Amino acid sequence: MNIDLHNHTPLCNHAEGEPEEYIEAALARGIDIFGFADHAPMDFDPNYRMYFEEMEEYETEVRELARRYEDRITIRLGYEVDYLPGYMDERVLNAEVDYLIGSVHFIDEWGFDNPEFIGHYENADLNKIWREYFAAVEAMADSHLFDIVGHLDLIKVFNYRPEGDIRPLAEGALDAIAAAGMTLELNAAGWRKPVAEAYPSLDLLRMAHDRKIPITFASDAHKPEQVGYKMEELHALAKAAGYREAADFRNRERRLLKF
Repeated sequence: MNIDLHNHTPLCNHAEGEPEEYIEAALARGIDIFGFADHAPMDFDPNYRMYFEEMEEYETEVRELARRYEDRITIRLGYEVDYLPGYMDERVLNAEVDYLIGSVHFIDEWGFDNPEFIGHYENADLNKIWREYFAAVEAMADSHLFDIVGHLDLIKVFNYRPEGDIRPLAEGALDAIAAAGMTLELNAAGWRKPVAEAYPSLDLLRMAHDRKIPITFASDAHKPEQVGYKMEELHALAKAAGYREAADFRNRERRLLKF
């Protein structure tokens, strides 16, 4: 069973291709369950997310695609929501969707994974940044607002790493994820970035397995040709950590399927 639950549409203002093209790409790559989880609107950083008035268009189009392709592929509807206290909106958090992905892209409103702001790393205390990042992930899990954790160790995107073993930095976040009953995504987008590895690392994935945290899979595609990207490698990574099942969601309810 090939599952791919984190993919985008042009409504986020930084993705290419029509939603139907993503579906056709998923069919060509043998995806069984495909999910759109575009960047949810909020009154912050509007250049990288849809607008509130586009939510109905997005949800309607995905549901129509699900009906049109129901005999060929299962299509799920979600949002990727930035965990940013003070900016998350009830219209998104209460949307009638299959799942919500909670992601941390900002530390004190600094978009640490945006190449526009990479210069901030040069004079930063990397140990402090990494601690702050995982503290934000922990707070996101403690909020109990989301079903899936997006790209757990995204902070490594540009390969700026702290000194020593990062596993102790992530323990609190992983404990909170387990306590909240969340699912952790294995995200292939890191292989397209300077860090050149998946999110999360095998070390963190093994820690998740030790805590019995379920997983799912994500291309994080921003163009149709990225759908299903390195899916076999993601499966191999999951199996190396001890996983044999992955999560699908319908109406915020999780089920685990063999992969």
